[in-house]
Amino acid sequence: KALAHEPEILFLDEPTAGVDVELRRDMWKMVRSLREKGVTIILTTHYIEEAQEMADRIGIINKGEIVLVEEKATLMKKLGKKQLTLHLIHPLKVIPEGLKGFELELSADGSALLYTFETHKSQTEISGLLQKLAQASIEIKDLETKQSTLEEIFVDLVKGTGRKA
Repeated sequence: KALAHEPEILFLDEPTAGVDVELRRDMWKMVRSLREKGVTIILTTHYIEEAQEMADRIGIINKGEIVLVEEKATLMKKLGKKQLTLHLIHPLKVIPEGLKGFELELSADGSALLYTFETHKSQTEISGLLQKLAQASIEIKDLETKQSTLEEIFVDLVKGTGRKA
């Protein structure tokens, strides 16, 4: 019914709350189709993964106050973090002194070093870190990167630990 008059703007309030997986997928397929046709969709959701998947712009409300409204890509870049995991050939017992300035974390079993950095900074110091690892004769077996999710950014913002965009 709501789509019969081909609206330019569509308001959806928790459209997938309490529905099964198949119906949720069908709903998002329809929303994507409408978006591709140029329909502006304003969506409220408690499912942050849906907002991350579907939205171009994100608004975050905490305790009735708008915390921010931002383009999703800009928000992810400004407030997101990346984590570089360096899987080591030979486990370490401790982080060598020469690497202390990089704020690394050592995995519980010593087989990986974790380096977290903010994505908005132009200097990540990754090349310097790799040079120091080579100087310390630490061999890398594999590299893995992970970016903050929208949920992690949201939690930081509403807990007050994140910077405002």
